[in-house]
Amino acid sequence: MSAYVKRLADYDIERLTEAVDAMFTASAFYGRIKPHMTVILKPNLVMRSAPEEAIITHPNVTAAVAICLLRQGADVLVAESGGGPYNTSIMKGTFRACSYTEAAEKYGFSLYTACKSTAVQLPEGKRCNTLTVTEPFVQPRETLVIDIAKLKTHGMMGYSGAVKNLFGVVPGLLKPELHSRYPEKEPFAEMLVDLCEYVHPDFSIIDAIDAMEGDGPTGGQKRFVGALVGSESPYEADMVGAKLIDMKPEEILVLKNAQERGLCAGKLSEIEVLGDDFENIVVHDFKRARSSSIDFTTRVPKFMQPLAKRILTPYPKINTAQCVGCGKCAESCPQHTITVREHKAHIEYSKCIHCFCCHEMCPKHVINIKRFSLFDL
Repeated sequence: MSAYVKRLADYDIERLTEAVDAMFTASAFYGRIKPHMTVILKPNLVMRSAPEEAIITHPNVTAAVAICLLRQGADVLVAESGGGPYNTSIMKGTFRACSYTEAAEKYGFSLYTACKSTAVQLPEGKRCNTLTVTEPFVQPRETLVIDIAKLKTHGMMGYSGAVKNLFGVVPGLLKPELHSRYPEKEPFAEMLVDLCEYVHPDFSIIDAIDAMEGDGPTGGQKRFVGALVGSESPYEADMVGAKLIDMKPEEILVLKNAQERGLCAGKLSEIEVLGDDFENIVVHDFKRARSSSIDFTTRVPKFMQPLAKRILTPYPKINTAQCVGCGKCAESCPQHTITVREHKAHIEYSKCIHCFCCHEMCPKHVINIKRFSLFDL
Protein backbone atom coordinates (compact mmCIF):
# COMPACT_ATOMS: atom_id res chain seq x y z
CA MET A 1 0.00 0.00 0.00
CA SER A 2 1.10 3.56 -0.59
CA ALA A 3 0.30 7.05 0.65
CA TYR A 4 0.51 10.45 -1.00
CA VAL A 5 1.58 13.76 0.56
CA LYS A 6 1.18 17.16 -1.02
CA ARG A 7 2.61 20.31 0.50
CA LEU A 8 0.10 23.20 0.47
CA ALA A 9 0.35 26.71 1.85
CA ASP A 10 -3.37 27.45 2.04
CA TYR A 11 -6.86 26.35 1.03
CA ASP A 12 -6.82 27.70 -2.52
CA ILE A 13 -9.43 25.60 -4.33
CA GLU A 14 -7.47 25.24 -7.57
CA ARG A 15 -4.31 23.99 -5.83
CA LEU A 16 -6.37 21.67 -3.65
CA THR A 17 -8.11 20.21 -6.68
CA GLU A 18 -4.76 19.63 -8.39
CA ALA A 19 -3.47 17.88 -5.26
CA VAL A 20 -6.51 15.59 -4.94
CA ASP A 21 -6.42 14.81 -8.66
CA ALA A 22 -2.77 13.79 -8.32
CA MET A 23 -3.60 11.49 -5.39
CA PHE A 24 -6.45 9.77 -7.22
CA THR A 25 -4.36 9.40 -10.36
CA ALA A 26 -1.35 7.96 -8.53
CA SER A 27 -3.53 5.38 -6.77
CA ALA A 28 -5.63 4.44 -9.84
CA PHE A 29 -8.72 5.31 -7.76
CA TYR A 30 -10.41 6.90 -10.78
CA GLY A 31 -10.63 3.47 -12.38
CA ARG A 32 -13.20 2.43 -9.78
CA ILE A 33 -15.67 5.17 -10.67
CA LYS A 34 -18.54 4.37 -13.03
CA PRO A 35 -20.87 6.95 -14.61
CA HIS A 36 -23.52 8.19 -12.15
CA MET A 37 -22.06 6.12 -9.33
CA THR A 38 -22.70 7.76 -5.96
CA VAL A 39 -19.60 8.56 -3.93
CA ILE A 40 -20.14 9.39 -0.25
CA LEU A 41 -17.79 11.94 1.32
CA LYS A 42 -17.37 11.79 5.10
CA PRO A 43 -15.78 14.99 6.48
CA ASN A 44 -15.26 15.86 10.14
CA LEU A 45 -18.03 18.26 11.19
CA VAL A 46 -17.94 17.46 14.90
CA MET A 47 -19.66 20.74 15.76
CA ARG A 48 -20.77 23.99 14.20
CA SER A 49 -17.60 25.92 13.56
CA ALA A 50 -16.06 28.37 11.12
CA PRO A 51 -13.50 26.71 8.82
CA GLU A 52 -10.68 28.97 10.02
CA GLU A 53 -10.92 27.59 13.58
CA ALA A 54 -9.40 24.26 12.40
CA ILE A 55 -12.05 22.18 14.19
CA ILE A 56 -13.70 20.83 11.03
CA THR A 57 -12.53 19.52 7.68
CA HIS A 58 -12.17 22.68 5.61
CA PRO A 59 -15.04 22.90 3.07
CA ASN A 60 -12.58 23.64 0.25
CA VAL A 61 -10.87 20.27 0.83
CA THR A 62 -14.21 18.47 0.55
CA ALA A 63 -15.16 20.62 -2.43
CA ALA A 64 -11.88 19.77 -4.19
CA VAL A 65 -12.59 16.06 -3.76
CA ALA A 66 -16.13 16.60 -5.09
CA ILE A 67 -14.85 18.53 -8.12
CA CYS A 68 -12.51 15.68 -9.08
CA LEU A 69 -15.30 13.11 -8.76
CA LEU A 70 -17.90 15.19 -10.61
CA ARG A 71 -15.47 15.51 -13.52
CA GLN A 72 -15.44 11.69 -13.69
CA GLY A 73 -19.24 11.58 -13.95
CA ALA A 74 -19.94 10.55 -10.34
CA ASP A 75 -22.73 11.84 -8.14
CA VAL A 76 -21.35 13.22 -4.86
CA LEU A 77 -23.10 13.15 -1.50
CA VAL A 78 -21.61 14.54 1.73
CA ALA A 79 -22.82 12.75 4.87
CA GLU A 80 -21.92 13.38 8.52
CA SER A 81 -23.31 13.30 12.05
CA GLY A 82 -21.80 15.52 14.71
CA GLY A 83 -21.95 15.11 18.45
CA GLY A 84 -25.46 16.42 19.14
CA PRO A 85 -28.99 15.40 18.09
CA TYR A 86 -29.20 13.93 14.60
CA ASN A 87 -32.12 15.31 12.64
CA THR A 88 -32.76 17.26 9.46
CA SER A 89 -32.98 20.67 11.10
CA ILE A 90 -29.75 20.18 13.06
CA MET A 91 -27.79 18.88 10.08
CA LYS A 92 -28.96 21.66 7.78
CA GLY A 93 -27.83 24.15 10.41
CA THR A 94 -24.47 22.39 10.83
CA PHE A 95 -23.79 22.33 7.09
CA ARG A 96 -24.71 26.02 6.87
CA ALA A 97 -22.58 27.06 9.86
CA CYS A 98 -19.57 25.12 8.54
CA SER A 99 -19.86 26.77 5.09
CA TYR A 100 -20.74 23.45 3.45
CA THR A 101 -24.10 24.64 2.14
CA GLU A 102 -22.39 27.46 0.28
CA ALA A 103 -19.76 25.09 -1.13
CA ALA A 104 -22.39 22.54 -2.22
CA GLU A 105 -24.36 25.22 -4.08
CA LYS A 106 -21.22 26.59 -5.72
CA TYR A 107 -19.64 23.31 -6.85
CA GLY A 108 -22.68 21.08 -7.41
CA PHE A 109 -22.53 18.32 -4.79
CA SER A 110 -25.32 17.20 -2.44
CA LEU A 111 -25.67 17.17 1.36
CA TYR A 112 -27.34 14.29 3.19
CA THR A 113 -30.04 15.63 5.54
CA ALA A 114 -32.57 12.76 5.62
CA CYS A 115 -30.86 11.62 8.84
CA LYS A 116 -31.91 7.98 8.79
CA SER A 117 -29.94 5.29 10.60
CA THR A 118 -29.91 1.52 10.94
CA ALA A 119 -28.72 -1.00 13.53
CA VAL A 120 -26.13 -3.24 11.89
CA GLN A 121 -24.14 -6.36 12.72
CA LEU A 122 -20.34 -6.43 12.64
CA PRO A 123 -19.70 -10.18 12.13
CA GLU A 124 -15.94 -9.64 11.97
CA GLY A 125 -15.84 -7.33 14.99
CA LYS A 126 -13.22 -8.20 17.61
CA ARG A 127 -14.69 -5.95 20.31
CA CYS A 128 -18.00 -4.67 18.94
CA ASN A 129 -20.56 -6.85 17.15
CA THR A 130 -23.48 -4.48 16.80
CA LEU A 131 -24.02 -0.73 16.55
CA THR A 132 -26.08 1.86 14.68
CA VAL A 133 -24.79 3.75 11.64
CA THR A 134 -26.25 6.45 9.44
CA GLU A 135 -27.93 5.18 6.31
CA PRO A 136 -25.37 6.14 3.63
CA PHE A 137 -22.74 3.90 5.27
CA VAL A 138 -24.83 0.73 5.72
CA GLN A 139 -23.32 -2.38 4.14
CA PRO A 140 -23.73 -3.87 1.61
CA ARG A 141 -23.68 -0.79 -0.59
CA GLU A 142 -23.03 0.04 -4.24
CA THR A 143 -21.42 3.38 -3.44
CA LEU A 144 -17.83 4.35 -2.75
CA VAL A 145 -16.85 6.12 0.49
CA ILE A 146 -14.10 8.70 0.87
CA ASP A 147 -13.09 9.54 4.43
CA ILE A 148 -11.96 13.20 4.69
CA ALA A 149 -10.55 13.76 8.17
CA LYS A 150 -9.04 16.71 10.02
CA LEU A 151 -5.64 16.25 11.68
CA LYS A 152 -6.12 16.99 15.39
CA THR A 153 -5.08 15.94 18.84
CA HIS A 154 -7.76 14.21 20.88
CA GLY A 155 -8.42 14.40 24.60
CA MET A 156 -9.25 10.71 25.01
CA MET A 157 -7.41 8.97 22.14
CA GLY A 158 -4.46 11.32 21.75
CA TYR A 159 -4.78 11.58 17.97
CA SER A 160 -7.71 12.12 15.61
CA GLY A 161 -7.36 11.32 11.93
CA ALA A 162 -8.84 9.01 9.32
CA VAL A 163 -9.87 6.12 11.60
CA LYS A 164 -11.27 8.26 14.41
CA ASN A 165 -13.21 10.35 11.87
CA LEU A 166 -15.39 7.35 11.06
CA PHE A 167 -16.92 7.55 14.54
CA GLY A 168 -19.03 10.23 12.84
CA VAL A 169 -21.06 7.59 11.00
CA VAL A 170 -22.68 6.78 14.36
CA PRO A 171 -25.72 9.05 14.90
CA GLY A 172 -24.98 11.93 17.28
CA LEU A 173 -26.56 11.00 20.59
CA LEU A 174 -25.71 7.31 20.19
CA LYS A 175 -22.01 8.16 20.42
CA PRO A 176 -22.17 8.59 24.23
CA GLU A 177 -23.65 5.08 24.45
CA LEU A 178 -20.50 3.67 22.86
CA HIS A 179 -18.34 5.71 25.23
CA SER A 180 -20.31 4.17 28.08
CA ARG A 181 -19.94 0.65 26.67
CA TYR A 182 -16.19 1.13 26.16
CA PRO A 183 -15.03 3.66 28.78
CA GLU A 184 -11.36 2.60 28.67
CA LYS A 185 -9.05 3.68 25.85
CA GLU A 186 -7.96 0.23 24.62
CA PRO A 187 -11.48 -1.24 24.16
CA PHE A 188 -12.65 2.02 22.63
CA ALA A 189 -9.78 1.87 20.12
CA GLU A 190 -10.70 -1.73 19.28
CA MET A 191 -14.29 -0.61 18.65
CA LEU A 192 -13.07 2.16 16.34
CA VAL A 193 -11.07 -0.36 14.30
CA ASP A 194 -14.13 -2.66 14.13
CA LEU A 195 -16.18 0.30 12.88
CA CYS A 196 -13.50 1.25 10.35
CA GLU A 197 -13.47 -2.29 9.01
CA TYR A 198 -17.25 -2.21 8.67
CA VAL A 199 -17.38 1.14 6.83
CA HIS A 200 -14.28 0.17 4.85
CA PRO A 201 -13.57 3.54 3.22
CA ASP A 202 -12.30 3.29 -0.34
CA PHE A 203 -9.97 6.25 0.04
CA SER A 204 -8.90 8.39 3.00
CA ILE A 205 -7.73 12.00 2.95
CA ILE A 206 -6.43 14.02 5.90
CA ASP A 207 -6.68 17.79 5.95
CA ALA A 208 -3.40 18.68 7.65
CA ILE A 209 -2.99 22.15 6.23
CA ASP A 210 -4.26 23.85 9.36
CA ALA A 211 -4.28 21.20 12.10
CA MET A 212 -5.25 21.43 15.77
CA GLU A 213 -2.73 21.02 18.59
CA GLY A 214 -3.17 21.09 22.37
CA ASP A 215 -6.50 20.07 23.82
CA GLY A 216 -8.24 18.88 20.66
CA PRO A 217 -10.45 17.90 19.03
CA THR A 218 -12.35 21.16 19.60
CA GLY A 219 -10.62 23.09 22.38
CA GLY A 220 -7.06 23.26 21.08
CA GLN A 221 -5.20 25.79 18.98
CA LYS A 222 -4.84 26.02 15.22
CA ARG A 223 -1.37 25.02 14.03
CA PHE A 224 -0.15 25.27 10.45
CA VAL A 225 1.31 22.01 9.15
CA GLY A 226 0.82 22.60 5.44
CA ALA A 227 0.04 19.16 4.04
CA LEU A 228 -2.69 17.06 2.49
CA VAL A 229 -2.39 13.28 3.01
CA GLY A 230 -4.14 10.56 1.01
CA SER A 231 -4.18 6.76 0.91
CA GLU A 232 -6.43 3.85 0.06
CA SER A 233 -5.74 2.67 3.63
CA PRO A 234 -7.11 4.82 6.49
CA TYR A 235 -4.52 3.28 8.81
CA GLU A 236 -1.59 4.14 6.60
CA ALA A 237 -2.98 7.64 6.02
CA ASP A 238 -2.94 7.96 9.81
CA MET A 239 0.61 6.62 10.07
CA VAL A 240 1.75 9.40 7.75
CA GLY A 241 -0.49 11.97 9.45
CA ALA A 242 0.91 11.04 12.85
CA LYS A 243 4.46 11.39 11.53
CA LEU A 244 3.68 14.95 10.40
CA ILE A 245 3.11 15.92 14.04
CA ASP A 246 5.99 13.79 15.31
CA MET A 247 3.88 10.99 16.79
CA LYS A 248 4.81 7.32 16.51
CA PRO A 249 2.23 4.70 15.43
CA GLU A 250 2.72 2.77 18.67
CA GLU A 251 1.53 5.85 20.59
CA ILE A 252 -1.82 5.72 18.79
CA LEU A 253 -4.03 2.90 20.03
CA VAL A 254 -6.11 2.49 16.86
CA LEU A 255 -2.92 2.03 14.83
CA LYS A 256 -1.42 -0.33 17.37
CA ASN A 257 -4.60 -2.41 17.27
CA ALA A 258 -4.74 -2.37 13.46
CA GLN A 259 -1.12 -3.49 13.26
CA GLU A 260 -1.79 -6.34 15.69
CA ARG A 261 -4.62 -7.49 13.40
CA GLY A 262 -2.40 -7.27 10.32
CA LEU A 263 -4.53 -4.55 8.73
CA CYS A 264 -1.67 -2.22 7.85
CA ALA A 265 2.08 -1.86 7.64
CA GLY A 266 4.01 -2.51 10.82
CA LYS A 267 6.38 0.40 10.22
CA LEU A 268 6.17 3.71 8.39
CA SER A 269 9.26 2.69 6.40
CA GLU A 270 7.19 -0.10 4.81
CA ILE A 271 4.82 2.44 3.20
CA GLU A 272 5.68 3.94 -0.17
CA VAL A 273 5.07 7.67 0.30
CA LEU A 274 4.58 9.48 -3.00
CA GLY A 275 4.37 13.20 -3.74
CA ASP A 276 6.34 15.75 -1.75
CA ASP A 277 9.10 14.97 0.75
CA PHE A 278 7.07 14.92 3.95
CA GLU A 279 10.11 14.57 6.22
CA ASN A 280 10.68 18.30 5.74
CA ILE A 281 7.10 19.07 6.80
CA VAL A 282 7.21 17.36 10.21
CA VAL A 283 6.31 19.67 13.12
CA HIS A 284 8.51 18.52 15.99
CA ASP A 285 7.04 20.77 18.69
CA PHE A 286 3.38 20.01 18.02
CA LYS A 287 1.56 20.21 21.36
CA ARG A 288 -0.11 17.00 22.52
CA ALA A 289 -3.45 16.77 24.30
CA ARG A 290 -2.80 16.94 28.03
CA SER A 291 -4.94 13.89 28.69
CA SER A 292 -2.97 11.61 26.38
CA SER A 293 0.39 11.64 28.15
CA ILE A 294 2.10 8.60 29.65
CA ASP A 295 0.15 6.67 32.29
CA PHE A 296 2.35 7.09 35.36
CA THR A 297 0.04 4.91 37.50
CA THR A 298 1.79 1.82 36.14
CA ARG A 299 4.99 2.95 37.88
CA VAL A 300 3.63 2.71 41.42
CA PRO A 301 3.02 -0.48 43.48
CA LYS A 302 -0.11 -2.33 42.44
CA PHE A 303 -1.92 -1.80 45.75
CA MET A 304 -1.47 1.97 45.33
CA GLN A 305 -2.60 2.13 41.70
CA PRO A 306 -6.32 2.86 42.37
CA LEU A 307 -5.38 5.87 44.50
CA ALA A 308 -2.67 6.94 42.04
CA LYS A 309 -5.10 6.69 39.15
CA ARG A 310 -7.61 8.85 40.99
CA ILE A 311 -4.94 11.50 41.60
CA LEU A 312 -3.07 11.40 38.29
CA THR A 313 -5.83 10.80 35.74
CA PRO A 314 -6.72 13.96 33.78
CA TYR A 315 -10.23 15.25 34.35
CA PRO A 316 -12.60 17.83 32.82
CA LYS A 317 -12.90 21.09 34.75
CA ILE A 318 -15.66 23.59 34.04
CA ASN A 319 -14.86 27.28 34.16
CA THR A 320 -18.11 28.15 35.91
CA ALA A 321 -17.52 31.88 35.59
CA GLN A 322 -17.73 31.57 31.79
CA CYS A 323 -20.26 28.71 31.60
CA VAL A 324 -23.58 29.86 30.08
CA GLY A 325 -25.57 26.77 31.13
CA CYS A 326 -26.45 25.68 27.58
CA GLY A 327 -26.46 22.00 28.59
CA LYS A 328 -24.49 20.66 25.61
CA CYS A 329 -22.06 18.96 28.01
CA ALA A 330 -24.86 17.23 29.91
CA GLU A 331 -26.44 16.16 26.63
CA SER A 332 -23.20 14.54 25.44
CA CYS A 333 -22.19 12.85 28.72
CA PRO A 334 -22.52 9.04 28.42
CA GLN A 335 -22.64 8.56 32.21
CA HIS A 336 -25.10 11.39 32.87
CA THR A 337 -22.74 12.85 35.45
CA ILE A 338 -23.37 16.48 34.50
CA THR A 339 -26.29 18.58 35.68
CA VAL A 340 -27.14 22.21 35.02
CA ARG A 341 -28.18 24.15 38.10
CA GLU A 342 -28.80 27.89 38.18
CA HIS A 343 -27.48 28.23 34.62
CA LYS A 344 -24.15 26.54 35.45
CA ALA A 345 -22.94 23.02 34.63
CA HIS A 346 -21.67 20.77 37.46
CA ILE A 347 -19.81 17.44 37.19
CA GLU A 348 -20.26 14.55 39.62
CA TYR A 349 -16.69 13.25 39.44
CA SER A 350 -17.41 9.92 41.17
CA LYS A 351 -19.17 8.76 37.99
CA CYS A 352 -16.89 10.44 35.42
CA ILE A 353 -15.17 8.01 33.00
CA HIS A 354 -12.79 10.66 31.56
CA CYS A 355 -14.02 10.34 27.97
CA PHE A 356 -13.93 14.14 27.61
CA CYS A 357 -17.10 14.24 25.50
CA CYS A 358 -18.12 17.33 27.51
CA HIS A 359 -14.83 19.06 26.64
CA GLU A 360 -15.26 18.10 23.00
CA MET A 361 -18.84 19.33 22.64
CA CYS A 362 -18.75 22.56 24.69
CA PRO A 363 -19.55 25.32 22.17
CA LYS A 364 -18.00 27.99 24.41
CA HIS A 365 -14.77 26.02 25.08
CA VAL A 366 -15.04 26.60 28.84
CA ILE A 367 -14.39 22.98 29.85
CA ASN A 368 -10.67 22.42 30.25
CA ILE A 369 -8.57 19.28 30.74
CA LYS A 370 -6.79 19.38 34.06
CA ARG A 371 -4.00 17.26 35.49
CA PHE A 372 -2.38 16.89 38.88
CA SER A 373 -0.35 20.06 39.45
CA LEU A 374 3.04 18.31 39.21
CA PHE A 375 2.47 17.92 35.45
CA ASP A 376 2.43 21.69 35.08
CA LEU A 377 5.76 22.24 36.82
